[in-house]
This record gives sequence, structure tokens and C-alpha cells, in this order.
Amino acid sequence: MVSEDLPATGMGGLARHVLALAQALTEAGHQVDLMGNDDVSISDAGEEFEISGHFMPALHGQFKGWKELTLGCFIPYKRSVTARRFAQAVLRHAGHYDVIHYHGHLPNIAYFIPPNINFIQTRHDQGSDCLIHTRFTRDQICRATEPSACARCRSERPTRWQQALSSIAVQQFRSQVAAGFRRHKTVFVSDFLRRNLVRSFGPGPWGVTVPNFVDGTRLCASRPAADYAVDNQRLHIFIAAKLYPAKGVAQFLHTLSLLPLTQQQRLQITIAGDGPELDQLRQCFSSVNFLGWRSGHDSVALAARAQAIVVPSVCEEACASTIIEGLLLGKTVFALALGGTPELTMYASAPRQLQLYSSMRALVDGLSTFRSHTDYPLAPHIPNGSAETAGRLLALYRLPPGPITV
Repeated sequence: MVSEDLPATGMGGLARHVLALAQALTEAGHQVDLMGNDDVSISDAGEEFEISGHFMPALHGQFKGWKELTLGCFIPYKRSVTARRFAQAVLRHAGHYDVIHYHGHLPNIAYFIPPNINFIQTRHDQGSDCLIHTRFTRDQICRATEPSACARCRSERPTRWQQALSSIAVQQFRSQVAAGFRRHKTVFVSDFLRRNLVRSFGPGPWGVTVPNFVDGTRLCASRPAADYAVDNQRLHIFIAAKLYPAKGVAQFLHTLSLLPLTQQQRLQITIAGDGPELDQLRQCFSSVNFLGWRSGHDSVALAARAQAIVVPSVCEEACASTIIEGLLLGKTVFALALGGTPELTMYASAPRQLQLYSSMRALVDGLSTFRSHTDYPLAPHIPNGSAETAGRLLALYRLPPGPITV
């Protein structure tokens, strides 16, 4: 396993995905080692960072900005240099392994891996064609495909030379990604990500979907704390999100403030997460319980004690693990019908457990009239859990090197 997201002092969904998959493969009898960054020591990563195999801190340079924000444009060769460096680190050890599985933010790494290496990568975000990974800019979803439009993500009013440099950087990056995908195996965590890629790349053998999953062991440990008491006087709501515009927490809270005061007072909101908006939101919404960053284990425990989960992302989430966790804990989950979120109905135990809305106002209105209930049981079996996902991936590992054509 290879990921620059590990180790980390505050692990996100991608990092937890890698660790859970590594554990599942280990339990299935395979030797799994991890290559990660050399920026964070294992001792600083906390108790969530657990691996049975060997750890190699060999990846670096991913945080170097090359003054893109200062210059107001994307710089050609920046991502090529880092991806090549990652590939060289992988190739120094590749001869000792049957398969190399990359989870990260530089999909063009596949371009620098020789065709004879059994290399596979999982795409967790929209970074296959978007250099900021989210396709969300200026507080709205970006669906532009022409490289010249990308300059607006580095400059409010890009000049001609800023547009020209950004266009070259984007074209270079996308060309390498496409060539790498044609050369090696690629997995997407949602069908949405594959459809999104086709918008920029056109039809091709881009890969297959293996849905995201959650750590069943961690989820089961939180089940005894799950609260299913019906309380129509107070509705306990939990949100786990990074506090920046794409995640929609500020928009959700501001929309909620438009409700009549009696309806607002009924909602008891707890939010786990940090980010650039944290201090301002604390000042604006004193009745909301902002906990700051919490570990994945703590977030699941908090979700288990809530009566409803809200995932207010206004960006196109690929396959949000917080939604999966909420559904498998038997909670009603409120979200916008964007990105890969509608695909997650496969985890719901009833049609209305995942409540999807076309706008934030509609979501808030639905939440304001929601009455808690106990109709949704804890999942007796976790669909697409880590063991099932490991089995599907093992079948792909065993295929000969080259793109997945089925």
C-alpha cells in the first residue's frame, strides 16, 4: 500500500480506508506493508495508525507549493516532478511485492510506473482531472472541462500569461493521467467518479468501480453506545466535516437560522471538525456544540449517540464514509443529492433512511419537521465491508499488469 496521507496527526477518510483495507488483507493471510510520507512520525500519528507490516517513510515533496498561489497560476511540471519522485520511491521496492496499490492525490504516478509492474490505484476524489481535487471553486461546483478555465482556481482575474501557464499545466497533468490509466489498473470508489472523468477524457478503459467501505470492527465497537430513544422535544443532530466552504456547514447553519426560533431551539447540533471557518462559526452560532477535530473512533461514537446525521456538503462528494457509517448505525441521514451520494442508498435499510434534497433550504425544511424513530435497525451485516472489498481487490490484483478492460 502506498499513500502520502499516512501517517497523519488527523486522519481523514482516505487514510482510514487504507488502514482498514490493509488490515482486512492481513487477516486474509497476506503480507501488507505500507509506504507513506516522511513528514509525520508514527509516534505523532496517534493510536489510530496501526499496521501489521513494515512501514517505509519514503514519500516527500507533496506539500511544496512552487509559489502557485503567489504567482496566481498552476505551474507546469510541478505535479510531474512530485509524481516521478513518488514513482521512483515505489520502484526501489517494487521487486519485493506482487502488487503495488496506490491511494493518493497524484494519479499521474501511473505514468511513471513501467507497464510490467503490477500497479493499481484507487481514486478517492476528483483529482484525476481537477488539480485542486474537488471541482469546487468560488463557492460553487465547477463543471468546466477546458483547461483554460482552471486558471480561475489560482487567480480571481487571471491574466493571459496566468491562463496560458495554467492551461499548459492542466493539459500536461491530464495527458499523463490518461496515459497512466491506459497503462495500469484503476479503481474508483463511486460510479460518479468514473462519469466525471469521461467529461474531460472521453470514453476509454478508465477502470472499474469498487465502492467505498467502512471499518466494520470500529463500527461494531460503537454499536453498544447507539441511542435510539425517541425524543420529539429535542432532536440530537451530529455533523462530522472539515469546516471550509465545500463541506457546506456554514451554509447549513445560516439556512437553519432562517427557521422560526421554536424550530431552531428543538435542534441540538454537535459538530466534529476543524478548518478555517471554525472560529467564525463559533462566534456566529453560540448554541452549536463545536468539538473541533475528533478521531474517526470518536466521530463514530458521537454519530451512534445522535438521532440524525447531517452531511451538508455542497461539493460533489465521491463516496462519503460519514454517510455510510450513519446508515449502518441505523440513523436517518440528511444530505444533498450531489456527486456519488445517491449511490449510497445501497447501504440504507429502508427507502427514506437516506434523505436526499435538491437544495440546502429543502434539507433544512425536511430536518425541521423530522421526528425521530427506531425504524432503522443496526445493519446485521455490513454490505461492501472491508472483507468483501478486499476480496474484490484481490481478484483485480491477480489480473496481469495492464488496464482493467471489463
